[in-house]
Amino acid sequence: MSGSDNDIVDDKAHIRHELDFSDAEWITSTDDPDEPGVEIAFVDGYIGMRNGAQPDGPVLVFTPEEWDAFVAGAKDGEFDEP
Repeated sequence: MSGSDNDIVDDKAHIRHELDFSDAEWITSTDDPDEPGVEIAFVDGYIGMRNGAQPDGPVLVFTPEEWDAFVAGAKDGEFDEP
């Protein structure tokens, strides 16, 4: 793949292996135990997000700036269904 402006760069590759979410306090998006939702946790200045139905699955990692942009987009309806 050639280097272009559309190439995805993992800007957290240098820190991802150092973040330990195993003992993190996960905050869930729902109070219903039968409907596990998205969960977030704050670790070492980063924000982790995972699928509550698969707590042993992958964790997406956000910088504070990325998280702020994500939350602002959600509040503005950027992720609403059409």
